[in-house]
Amino acid sequence: MAHNHSHDHSYEINVSNLNRAFYIGIGLNLGFVIVEAGYGWIYDSLSLLSDAGHNLSDVMSLALSLIAFKLLKRKPTSTYTYGFRRATILASLVNAILLILAVGFIIYEAFGRFQNPQPLEGGVVSIVAFVGIFVNGITAWLFLKDKEKDLNVKGAYLHMIADALISFAVVIGGIIIIYTHWFWLDALLSILIGIVVLVGTWSLLTQSLKLSLDGVPENINPEKVKEEILKINGVIDFQHVHIWALSTTENALTAHIRISENLSIPEIENLKETIKHELAHLQIKHSTIETYFGEKHFDQETF
Repeated sequence: MAHNHSHDHSYEINVSNLNRAFYIGIGLNLGFVIVEAGYGWIYDSLSLLSDAGHNLSDVMSLALSLIAFKLLKRKPTSTYTYGFRRATILASLVNAILLILAVGFIIYEAFGRFQNPQPLEGGVVSIVAFVGIFVNGITAWLFLKDKEKDLNVKGAYLHMIADALISFAVVIGGIIIIYTHWFWLDALLSILIGIVVLVGTWSLLTQSLKLSLDGVPENINPEKVKEEILKINGVIDFQHVHIWALSTTENALTAHIRISENLSIPEIENLKETIKHELAHLQIKHSTIETYFGEKHFDQETF
């Protein structure tokens, strides 16, 4: 039976607090999308309409992450014996893809504006974008504490920071446009910010893709795991190890461990609990251990 206790609380995440953060974030951003799209329509501003469309994709992304965390709390069934934890991994992958597509759309639109710059109401654009900085900044702050604990939270944080940067660039661009009428500046800023966001999103995409393919999570060092387990008195060898993510916050391991032949059955059970306790300290809360004496050969080895 897996040992679920760990004294390291730095990696624990409060799902209830996160749910509240997602609800607030969705509400704030959805309201801003309506306002931004409305002003974009009234003043015929392609810049505001495009940014509203991008922000709408972020609202969808936040909603997707919220649904994933709701599924995380659902109990396992006879069909889904691990429960629905993996939904959080799939959500983080979809979020990364959505963000990259949104950046691609922004850059595509920006190149179009370079070829055919459109007159902008710089003052209106700046004011609306300035509100966007506060909306996105507040939402990003809601996820700041837990952004390194979960890929979905990290994705939401990156979405909001990206939007805040875009809004800031639009504010600066709008002010400059008021005095210079350099309408192409809006396109240039969009391209530069799109590149910055793309670089930041790449790690989110690769990490979530790795977890989707049952790769070892970023916060786990397999060699360190083996090293720590081999230090335990009674452990001779640590083989056939598989480490993967059950969700974006929970890791699992299966392994065969060669133990000393002079151990009694109660001592073996105690040794298993010691091993699982140590694994919990290494951020692996769910572990299945098979012990054996003597030599044993496996067709497939991890180490």
